Amino acid sequence: MGRAFGSVRARAALGATVVVAVALVAAGLAVLRVLQGNLADQAGLHAQVEAREVASKIAAGTGYRALDLDDDTPVQVVDDKRRVRAVSEDLEAVTGTASPSVRPVPVAPDGEREEGEVDGDVKYVNGSARIDGTTADYRWAAVEATSPQGDEVTVYAGAPLATERDAVGTVRQAMLIGLPLLLLVVAGVTWLVTRRALRPVEGIRQEMSAITASTDLSRRVPEPDSHDEVARLARTTNETLTALEAAVERQRAFVADASHELRSPVASLRTQLEVGVAHPELLDLPGAVEDVVRLQRLAADLLLLARLDAGERPRADSRVELDELVRETVEQRTGDRVPVRTDLAAVAATGSRGQLTQVLGNLVDNAQRHARGEVRVSVRADGAEGVVAVADDGSGVPESERERIFERFVRLDDARSRDDGGAGLGLAIARDVVVRHGGTLTVGEAPGGGALFEVRLPLS
Repeated sequence: MGRAFGSVRARAALGATVVVAVALVAAGLAVLRVLQGNLADQAGLHAQVEAREVASKIAAGTGYRALDLDDDTPVQVVDDKRRVRAVSEDLEAVTGTASPSVRPVPVAPDGEREEGEVDGDVKYVNGSARIDGTTADYRWAAVEATSPQGDEVTVYAGAPLATERDAVGTVRQAMLIGLPLLLLVVAGVTWLVTRRALRPVEGIRQEMSAITASTDLSRRVPEPDSHDEVARLARTTNETLTALEAAVERQRAFVADASHELRSPVASLRTQLEVGVAHPELLDLPGAVEDVVRLQRLAADLLLLARLDAGERPRADSRVELDELVRETVEQRTGDRVPVRTDLAAVAATGSRGQLTQVLGNLVDNAQRHARGEVRVSVRADGAEGVVAVADDGSGVPESERERIFERFVRLDDARSRDDGGAGLGLAIARDVVVRHGGTLTVGEAPGGGALFEVRLPLS
């Protein structure tokens, strides 16, 4: 039972039923109140007509004994001293009027006046009356009148409320019978409609469960032909699966390429050490040191990429003077094959000095690897950004390959040696670091025809 009510269908059906129930109960109470008020007003109007008719007779001089009060409508005439002057025949008891008595009191008239009058105001009270042994609730209309003899009396005429109460009771009974049936219909229709609407969701869930069990990320969930939220959910799920599949493929390629890149220096180092053990005089110590350095750099690059993939971000409270960073980096390259020229302006950014130093080093290494005779590094401000540009006079990068070179383990010159070309991680690391600093790294064509790498970072 708990599991059934934990489903979306059950909650939707229950929620719709509760909302409809509250709405129907509120509407039903309002209808009953309006109906009761209208019927009470009709009863009061009937009583008012009878009371005014009797009051008009009194004002015209008709004696109390000659009023000929209708047996169907109870009437009581009470003077200003609460004395009963006239009542309907067969009226045995009364409540709600000015006097509970039903026995007229004879009073001698005070004298003659020219004419009597009827007050235009009407007052209504609820009470009861007993006629011929039957007691019922009545709506009393009270109209004041003055007889030609000067008597000030109040005429009470009653209209039964039984019709009003019978009608209200009938409507209430119908509502009590119809409400549960209507709620059952609402619950059933909501259940069926929700079940039909959620059927594609169940298909998506089953397919996702099958994908999880099979680890086959090439599968996709079914997309409904509709244009509703479920269809958008299916499309978003398939887009997520596509991105996840691509990420897994990149991860697999990364592991394979890393294993391949690590295999060469490790195998070379092992060979040299084994030769050194067997023939110490043949040990190539500089070559072994060079292999260790290559291995160390590759391991450092792989660790940095792993940290970047894990979401590591640079500290945002460290100010880095880009011109000083370039100056220090270039001064440490006095023995490089290709000289580095600089054109520096005072520009500062925020981030990790160590990571930005590695970005600049990777870009300069790449430029020197492809330059013919010179590498130029410039720093300038461009609006709200600081720009570090590294240009060489080499053959440049084909336009079709300008995004591919930032992929990991990609080297455009597959024929060159690994010692000269590196592992193909420098530019990938540089772009990842720059992006995590809130900037961009792009490549274009240098004025001298070579490659131009531009790092754009927000100014500090």
